[in-house]
Amino acid sequence: MTSNTAQQDAAVADKAILANSAYADGRHLAARQSIYRWQQPQYDLPGIVVEELANTSGTVLDVGCGNGKFVSRLHEDRPDLQVVGMDISAGILTDVPKPVVVADAQALPFADNSADAALALHMLYHVGDIAATIKELARILRPRGVLIASTNSDTDKQELDQLWARAAGDILGIPEGPARVSLSSRFSLEKAPGFLGAAFKDIRVRELPGTIEITDPAPITAHLASYEAWAGRSGVPFHETVGRASEIVAAEIETEGTFKITCRGGILACRP
Repeated sequence: MTSNTAQQDAAVADKAILANSAYADGRHLAARQSIYRWQQPQYDLPGIVVEELANTSGTVLDVGCGNGKFVSRLHEDRPDLQVVGMDISAGILTDVPKPVVVADAQALPFADNSADAALALHMLYHVGDIAATIKELARILRPRGVLIASTNSDTDKQELDQLWARAAGDILGIPEGPARVSLSSRFSLEKAPGFLGAAFKDIRVRELPGTIEITDPAPITAHLASYEAWAGRSGVPFHETVGRASEIVAAEIETEGTFKITCRGGILACRP
């Protein structure tokens, strides 16, 4: 995973970009999620969350729920829970099972000690003040509550970082182009325990490593193109670079048979 510039970090947490472009609907998020179909081993992330909530009853708040992948699974597997989906984007909540709330994670519209569990899945890197948001999550949890967070490692999908830098360099006519925007770098798997430790005493990390092998450039092209909301911060002609990256992947698949991507994500279960 690449490290962002200060400008890129600001863009990753820009509320207007998040609500009106990056997550105005579920299209870009679905493109990023879909690449994991080719990962081995396969992880049932919603199923893991269901497992983590096995001893939880009452109210579960999914903060930054996006297209509702986890909300839907909880409605199916745990109908006894009162699940509330929340996101800063009204558009992406259109098809999420109700009830849903449009709100900012940095100012949760819930009372102290009002939730039995909170989910913050691949979203804490999008908030402007990560530490303050974690305090908010701790505030709304009951004393025996649990926060389940997730993110990616600093070493996640390095092959895509290298691919982007090579493609960007080709477009610019230089050996190596600017690094691609990283979503997870502000709250990576390595940084997460430090942030979470300020509000939670018991933090359990479950790492989820794997390898993606692609035999068609299309999923990688869609994944890279899903960062379009931050195209202006890429430091390179965005669509041309995506196109060049697709050509490079196609050439490697032709010679090697596959394009391999090393993944490393993780889920953190946190208790006060």
